[in-house]
Amino acid sequence: MRKIFLMTLLAAAAWTAKAQDTKPYEQKMSRIEAQYKTLEADFKAFGKKDPTTFTDAEKARMNEIMVKADSLDKVQKATVLEIVEKFRNTRFPAKYVADIMYDVEYDQLKALCDPKTGYYNEPEMTKVKQLFDSYKLRQPGSLYKDLTMDDLNGKQVKLSQWAGKGKYVLVDFWASWCGPCRAEMPNVVEAYKRFKDKGLEIIGVSFDSNKLQWSAAVEKLGMTWPQMSDLKGWQSAAGAVYGIRSIPSNILLDPEGRIVAMDLREAKLLDVLAEKLKQ
Repeated sequence: MRKIFLMTLLAAAAWTAKAQDTKPYEQKMSRIEAQYKTLEADFKAFGKKDPTTFTDAEKARMNEIMVKADSLDKVQKATVLEIVEKFRNTRFPAKYVADIMYDVEYDQLKALCDPKTGYYNEPEMTKVKQLFDSYKLRQPGSLYKDLTMDDLNGKQVKLSQWAGKGKYVLVDFWASWCGPCRAEMPNVVEAYKRFKDKGLEIIGVSFDSNKLQWSAAVEKLGMTWPQMSDLKGWQSAAGAVYGIRSIPSNILLDPEGRIVAMDLREAKLLDVLAEKLKQ
């Protein structure tokens, strides 16, 4: 009994010693959070206005905000990964891992959710582990799972009509009501334009519930590839089958129908397609 008591005291002492080393990181993360709040306040001011009415000065300011946000994202991610590496045997990293869970690759998230870490069972890790569980449903190397839905003409179609048929297939999960989806769509349009004759097909899987809004967005955004939806919103079968918890999201299937990448956005989407299609 006394031995257990002494071991408990020793463990507590070790944690206290480590906690003293965490102060610089806590201060840095607090500064990052403060900078985020400032950017969010600036962004909200623009969010109340119609983007088509922006002056050149306002457009420049908006671009400045986005550039700063991207830079801050990189600093935050690097800092959290450093915290995890340095304090992985303690509880300390748990409070920060969720901050970057959407910004890391599958393998990185897997490492962050290592049960052998000292923070794995902390309450703050619940959402992170739930996200990782959803990622497992579409992890690279696994074979695609079929989806059966209606296209824009009300005709029933299956993902298997395109997947595993000798082409790379980008399955794009989106919705007309999703702002980030609409913001990313020009990049997807560019990818289709650049690679559709090189062996790429794109299949849009919409999380819409209103068919008119879905079809209007497809036309307005220039999405000329096949579309499918069960018009069930967040209750879409795709959510359960592929563990989709946020959109935009996507999976890239190789010619045999195996997932080779997921959640490709912006320049990375074009870079990965260029690499896979050797263009």
